[in-house]
Amino acid sequence: MLSETLAPLDNPVWYALQEHQRHFRMPYQSMAFFTPDVCPFGGFLNTCSPAEITDYARQTSHFFVVGDRPCFEDTVILHNELVCDQMVLQHPVPVTITEPIIMLEEAHRDDLIRLVNLVQPGYFKENTFSMGTYYGIYRDNRLVAVTGERMKMNAFTEISAVITHPEHTGRGYAGQLVSHTCSRILAEGKTPYLHVASSNERAIKLYERLGFAYRRKMSFWNLIGTTATQANAVR
Repeated sequence: MLSETLAPLDNPVWYALQEHQRHFRMPYQSMAFFTPDVCPFGGFLNTCSPAEITDYARQTSHFFVVGDRPCFEDTVILHNELVCDQMVLQHPVPVTITEPIIMLEEAHRDDLIRLVNLVQPGYFKENTFSMGTYYGIYRDNRLVAVTGERMKMNAFTEISAVITHPEHTGRGYAGQLVSHTCSRILAEGKTPYLHVASSNERAIKLYERLGFAYRRKMSFWNLIGTTATQANAVR
């Protein structure tokens, strides 16, 4: 019964764009893609459409299809496959919050984009901020750590952008922010989940200490349109 309840997590992009975040969905028939200014992620339920993938590739330099391996035309190339552990929080471990955590608002958008792209360049787009709620820790008027929400379904909310400035690591900021964010999600009656690179042992151990449990592997297929590749080569 529990596996059936968690079944939408097998296809998070598809279900997010059918449910809570359907207003971000591009007007395709077979594929479900977020608008590229929000999140360059796509997915499909039963039928993969190479033509729709090609069309999306014309609108963004690179993007990810999450889940099953996509099929695509010669105008699109597979750059790499990022294999992640999908983890779900069902029994949170209490964490003592010692830092002042604030909810980030529109006035903090530039600080948020700057910090995330410093540590993980290319993932956080102009309007990713609008996908959910983000929380941060400031030190000396400088945003030094963040955590927020990304793909959201009716029953599940993804934890994402777990970022600490390189000069401020090792101070417990990430654990406190993730715990704070998860508490808010659980209070809404939803289940927190996340994706972490399977090779990132340090992050996985942190999430396990916070109560997250491994559920399954999830592939993020990074695709690039050949026209975008050629344009980059010219530059």
